[in-house]
Amino acid sequence: MQASTVSLAFAAALLASLALKFWLATRQMRHVAAHRDRVPAAFAGTVSAEAHRKAADYTLAKGRLGLVSMAFGTAVLLGWTLLGGLDALNNVVRDVVQPQFGGLAYQLALLSAFTAIGALIELPFDWIATFRIEQRFGFNRSTPALFLADLAKGTGVALLIGLPLAALVLWIMGASGGLWWLWAWGAWVGFNLLLMVIYPTVIAPLFNKFEPLADAGLAARVQALMQRCGFAAKGLFVMDGSKRSAHGNAYFTGLGAAKRVVFFDTLLSRLTPGEVEAVLAHELGHFKRRHVQKRMALIFGASLAGLALLGWLAGQSGFYAGLGVAPNLSAPNDALALILFMLALPPFGFFATPLGAQLSRRHEFEADAYACAQADGRDLASALIKLHEDNASTLTPDPWYARFYYSHPPAVERLAALSR
Repeated sequence: MQASTVSLAFAAALLASLALKFWLATRQMRHVAAHRDRVPAAFAGTVSAEAHRKAADYTLAKGRLGLVSMAFGTAVLLGWTLLGGLDALNNVVRDVVQPQFGGLAYQLALLSAFTAIGALIELPFDWIATFRIEQRFGFNRSTPALFLADLAKGTGVALLIGLPLAALVLWIMGASGGLWWLWAWGAWVGFNLLLMVIYPTVIAPLFNKFEPLADAGLAARVQALMQRCGFAAKGLFVMDGSKRSAHGNAYFTGLGAAKRVVFFDTLLSRLTPGEVEAVLAHELGHFKRRHVQKRMALIFGASLAGLALLGWLAGQSGFYAGLGVAPNLSAPNDALALILFMLALPPFGFFATPLGAQLSRRHEFEADAYACAQADGRDLASALIKLHEDNASTLTPDPWYARFYYSHPPAVERLAALSR
């Protein structure tokens, strides 16, 4: 593999993906701005002009920040790769850590340093999104102290969970020969399944309070729905989502006996019991149609293919040299190969985005149909309108943008399907 070929392919994919992202983002912003002052006919009696304009302005504000973040992120990616930033970081960490602590510690230190620098680079954008955009539109309820506390907790969890996993994967890469990628994939799959079990009871409570659903009438209604659907969960919980945001949501989490249903308190304060039941029926539809298992199978399959590709690339000097790192195949650096792969893959993988989005939208339509069979479709329609309004989701997205990115069907299409 020639280094020049790798450099050219990477640069071409990066520029093409950046151009497509920019074109889609500007189309979306122009389309939303052009329809800012006119509520779509399907929502004329349910969504006010003021709420519609707020959704448009919110979408435009996020879009402008997204354009800046996109350009900055591209510059950072070029800095890490073709301009030699990762090579420089590798040299510094190697000279400081390896002589005293050995090869595995050096590789873990390189992964940690790269992750920490990336998080610091992204921090200003997260701050602006929370305390400027979300604050401006009345959604943010976090404080700087809570934001920093969440950051500290997230860092602690990442260290406690991420470092042992990284150490295991690096050990497997160094000790398992040419088929290391197969064993590493097995470890990664096992870790993700374990995480689905421990997340609801161990990790999530570090960030939010979860209390049993106190509304006895609503709890009985929800339990009856789950019994009709043949779904067993460990409990019904209300999460203090209002602690950080005014956005509402509901979700299932966990695996096996750890499954639980979680409602945001902001959602319960806005929807009627019938609407809550319909939203829950929709979520149950994902399980009954086996969408969760299908998505997990796709993710696990894609990760297996990716690790197999990395297993081949890690032995190619052109892979390193073409991405700005001096190759040294006589002393393999598995952490360096992992980081380079994580940096190089997104520009190529971006072009598969519409395929995943289309599959997700199809699953949403199937879950809606299931909800209509188990609850009142009119309640689901009214709940969706309220959620769009409360979350300031635009009702007039650009069709190309929606087809490429949207994991949920646009509201007009979704309500039309429900009415049928």
